[in-house]
Amino acid sequence: MESLPEAVLIRILASIPAVELVLVCRLVCCQWKDLVDGAALWILKCQQEGLTGAESEEDAENWQNFYFLSKKRKNLIKNPCGEEDLEHWGEVENGGDGWKIEELPGDFGKEFPSEEVHKYFVTSYEWCRKAQVIDLRAEGYWEELMDTTQPKIVVRDWYAGRSDAGCLYELCVRLLSENEDVLAEYKSETVTIPQDNDASWTEISHTFSNYGPGVRFVRFEHGGQDTLFWKGWYGARVTSSSVTVEP
Repeated sequence: MESLPEAVLIRILASIPAVELVLVCRLVCCQWKDLVDGAALWILKCQQEGLTGAESEEDAENWQNFYFLSKKRKNLIKNPCGEEDLEHWGEVENGGDGWKIEELPGDFGKEFPSEEVHKYFVTSYEWCRKAQVIDLRAEGYWEELMDTTQPKIVVRDWYAGRSDAGCLYELCVRLLSENEDVLAEYKSETVTIPQDNDASWTEISHTFSNYGPGVRFVRFEHGGQDTLFWKGWYGARVTSSSVTVEP
C-alpha cells in the first residue's frame, strides 16, 4: 500500500464507509490520516454519491462536513402531516374544540402542492398551538459540528385557510442551549387570512445561520384559530412542517 500513488490510494479509501474512514482508517498511519483529513477524498466521495452543491474551494473541513450533513439530511419533525394523529407533538393547546386532523383537500379547501401529503392539522375558534423539541445530539449532530461549523438550520411550514372562513396563523422557532436558554429565535408576524380567500397553501420558511456556539435543541411551535368564532374547525390549517440541518 505504501508504494501506491496517492491518487490510487484515495480511490481505494473512497470505497470505504465514511464513519470507518474517520474512526478507523484515519488511525492507521500518518499518510492515511492526512488523506482522510484532506479535501480530495471527500470531494471524490461526494462525486461518487451524487452529492453536489458544496463550495468550490478545496477546504477539508468544508467538504467532510458537507458530506456528512448531506448524508444526514432529513426532516427532523416527526409526524409533520398528522398521519399519527397528534403523536410526537407536545405542549398542545386545544382552544375552542381543539386540534383536528382532516383529509386533504377538506371542505372549502385546495389540494396540497405535493401528492405525498394527504392530511393536515386544523385549528378551532380559539387559539390552538402545538410544539416539538428536537434534540440535535440525539439526531446525530455532534457538539463540535454545531459549535464550530454551525450548519444552516432551515425551518419550513405550510398553512392555509378555508375559502369560507377567515383565520390567523403564527410560527415561532427557537434554538436552545443545553439548559434550554434561547440563543436565536424566529417569530413570524400573525398572518391574517380573510374570509372569502382562495384557500391556497402558503409556505413560510426561515434559515438560521451564524447563530453562535451552544445550540443543542430546536423548539418548533405553530398554531392558529378562526376569526369568526364558529364552533368546529374553521381555523388555520397546517401541514408538512419541517426542520432540516443543511450544509
